[in-house]
Amino acid sequence: MAPLEYTPLATIEQYHGDLHRTFMSNKCRPEAYRKEQLIRLAWLLEENVARFQDAFYRDLGRPKVETPFLEVSIMVKACIYALKNLHKWMKTDYAPFDMVSGPMRPRVTKEPKGVALIIGPFNYPLWCTISPLIGAITAGCPCMIKMSELVPSVSALVTELVDKHLDRDAYRVVNGAVDETSKLLELRWDQIFFTGSGRVGKIVAAAAAKHLTPVALELGGKSPVFFDSTVDFDTAARKVLWGKTINAGQTCIAPDYVLVPEDCMERAAAAFKKAYDSFYPDGARRSDSFARIVDHKSFSRLKDVMDRSKAELVCGGETDEETKFIAPSVYKNVSRDDSLMEGELFGPILPIVSVKNVQEAVEYVRNGESPLAVYVFTNDSKTKEYIRTMTRSGSFVVNDVVVQAGTDSTPFGGVGSSGCGAHHGRAAFDMFTHERTMVESPNWLHMVMKWREPPYTANNYARLALLANASIPYTKPGTQPSLLYSIWVRVFGAGFVVMLAAAAAQNLKQRE
Repeated sequence: MAPLEYTPLATIEQYHGDLHRTFMSNKCRPEAYRKEQLIRLAWLLEENVARFQDAFYRDLGRPKVETPFLEVSIMVKACIYALKNLHKWMKTDYAPFDMVSGPMRPRVTKEPKGVALIIGPFNYPLWCTISPLIGAITAGCPCMIKMSELVPSVSALVTELVDKHLDRDAYRVVNGAVDETSKLLELRWDQIFFTGSGRVGKIVAAAAAKHLTPVALELGGKSPVFFDSTVDFDTAARKVLWGKTINAGQTCIAPDYVLVPEDCMERAAAAFKKAYDSFYPDGARRSDSFARIVDHKSFSRLKDVMDRSKAELVCGGETDEETKFIAPSVYKNVSRDDSLMEGELFGPILPIVSVKNVQEAVEYVRNGESPLAVYVFTNDSKTKEYIRTMTRSGSFVVNDVVVQAGTDSTPFGGVGSSGCGAHHGRAAFDMFTHERTMVESPNWLHMVMKWREPPYTANNYARLALLANASIPYTKPGTQPSLLYSIWVRVFGAGFVVMLAAAAAQNLKQRE
């Protein structure tokens, strides 16, 4: 595979102009064109699984079984889902008929917003670029993709395959670092989709604001896990540790920390130790089922957090700077001001924090920023609903972790500091689509409504007032219904009951 070459700044500007001209030509609008590109994209992924596995192993040390499971196969299925539903998504929506606007046949057409920019991250460079790309294709938008320079093998492969298999007039991949990204953000786009840190997300949003460009941000945050005393700790610990160790914890929706009742701390810690020993009987370093940290800068950040922690180590703890290895590390009795709780960990480190009860756990989460996910392990329906209604997050998952990322039929996105906007299936189509209101006034309607024009005579005003009058069919809060209204309701209700009784009696008579 050829090494990753950064895209010249002049070429970026040229690509931008080419994509704009393609959009203006309406080339991407036809449903048949969109479907062909989706089919090409699906085969692009399906036929290159082995190459993606090798590329991810070189960049992230990712186990080969994780790449199809976490990214490639999921995106192939997403293409198929979009192909099956595209015709329905593109349909014009007609408004319900009413006497005022009905003759004008108000409706909403689904129009492509324009030329889109997708900026992808290092941790899931396929999932976080292909998913919004599917949305851009289904919406009829030409698109430029900026891959992460931190995963050069994957980025070079994506560049090669998109350039070879998709329409080069409509879809381009660029590579680079800060200079190239800055150049992209100087240009005017019609929709931007960014995945990454909150710090860079603010830069992207500020750049988009200069052109009033709508932007979707998929960020992250400290996604909490709630345990209560009703759970099977062994099963829950295995699920959470799996979610924390895939891709070496470098997952935006990875469980960040666990909240457990004080009297369950030791049970939870023992369950995580048992799960760790089961996953890595010879240790994570020797295992071919555990990835590595993306670069030395990220390794140093995580190592510093671990070194400054005052919590008790339950399992893991080993590190190796040369290979950027950090073992899955679980800590118990973690205080709220510990280094492990300073920010999103984004690595294979899992703190366990004790709480007195679920109310204290909820209050702790509410006092922080809104995470991308909230995970709850409980067999108590009241506890589940209490946590759901008292917290705010991009998604809410009960008795599992991370699995929400694999559903095409529901939106995926954040709220508050964890992001804005969503993708996946219909949500991705909607993100790149402008819902354009259309009304069509028939010629004869002008003759009926000539009284809306000056001069505003008393006769015309009376007609206009009749048209504009709105009768509120609800009782004003704080007032009692009128006596006449109450009598009418009771008479109508009694009559309805009589009708039901008569119908029942007639039915009974027929049976006899």
